[in-house]
Amino acid sequence: MDSWREAECKRVHDPFFYDHRKDRSRNGCDVSMKPLVIAAKAEKCVWIPGPIVIGGGPSGLAVAACLKAKGIPCVVLERSNCIASLWQLKTYDRLHLHLPKQFCELPLMPFPPSFPTYPTKQQFVAYLEAYAREFDIRPRFDEAVTSAEYDRALGFWRVKAVARGGKQDKREYLCRWLVVATGENAEAVWPDFDGAEDFKGPILHTSLYKSGDAFRDKRVLVVGCGNSGMEVCLDLCNNNAHPSIVVRDSVHILPREMLRRSTFGLSMWLLKWLPVRMVDRLLLLLARLMLGDTARFGLPRPQVGPLELKSLSGKTPVLDVGTLARIKSGDIKVRPGVKRFLEHGAEFVDGGSDGFDAVILATGYKSNVPLWLKEKELFSESDGLPRRPFPDGWKGERGLYAVGFTKRGLLGASLDARRIAQDIEQCWKAELKKIMIFACP
Repeated sequence: MDSWREAECKRVHDPFFYDHRKDRSRNGCDVSMKPLVIAAKAEKCVWIPGPIVIGGGPSGLAVAACLKAKGIPCVVLERSNCIASLWQLKTYDRLHLHLPKQFCELPLMPFPPSFPTYPTKQQFVAYLEAYAREFDIRPRFDEAVTSAEYDRALGFWRVKAVARGGKQDKREYLCRWLVVATGENAEAVWPDFDGAEDFKGPILHTSLYKSGDAFRDKRVLVVGCGNSGMEVCLDLCNNNAHPSIVVRDSVHILPREMLRRSTFGLSMWLLKWLPVRMVDRLLLLLARLMLGDTARFGLPRPQVGPLELKSLSGKTPVLDVGTLARIKSGDIKVRPGVKRFLEHGAEFVDGGSDGFDAVILATGYKSNVPLWLKEKELFSESDGLPRRPFPDGWKGERGLYAVGFTKRGLLGASLDARRIAQDIEQCWKAELKKIMIFACP
């Protein structure tokens, strides 16, 4: 079957294998390029004329919209049953965008003017759904990519997927361009802790956390002090739970707004005129005046400034939305790293221990690219991120692209989506010219 399929798929080099029944150019030459389906027993080998985009989150939608705007059709494969599955299925109810909406909008379509500065999770999802409708993006849902590999003999990418419905149908696609848009947050990180199997209460990742209402009057240990961990602690407090937060390392906490402007917006404006380290000094001075010395409450700052640290390691500063005040009041306890879990609590690295009814892991996410992409040049096998740092990690060899891996959020994804669409457009026009030559002798 494999040899038969390969022999058939090689015929995609023949431009007359496109569907020449509709869409003609002004001079009567046929330039329509419909997917060619080659059946092979229980599997399908589908030739896709345009790019395949793997991932139906904001990054995948952004690049698909940019391609559509240039008249380039694409196929979006999404393993879940909806767009932006991380936002819709794996985020807590009180989540808002951490940055102002103008820094989070996708290319070619702003947020509605009626939306607040920091849209809610529900508003952001509504925006993404409207975005998909606007650009007629229709992902193929419930198709999980199991492997993507460049076929040197054919000169195309082979993408194998499994339909996640009842039949578990296997499918195979061939394409000239492959856009990896699964992002940095594809899989939840579950650290191993000594004694975790002995703990009698629930241990769950923030991807499974919805609301603090389920933990009312419970003693909850939150492991991780990033933006999610801090906000989950605040949500627990607001629902009369008793949270403690584990802070293993130093952390930058900044006010969400400074001088009547968003901290992020102020930083971007200052960087137009001043070097990073000077901007960092100004931000830390303002943060000290507004928040005080966070080290007094078990939250020491790193030696490197927040913007420089973000640039070097991708570690994002925490933008405070009220959690620090609850830490200062004692409503949230700060604890050091966990040494091991006990049946009804945890022992910490400083020798102390305390009782807990539940544990929430705010330990982040990771890329899953190494699990399915058979390529070692653009992506690192260790962390599944592009080897080259921003802004050079969006393009690989042989038509391979990456979007949503900049560690710069939606703004970085939008920048890369535009670059990718422009780059593919150049190749697309060249390929289209060849097809017209064949079709119009």
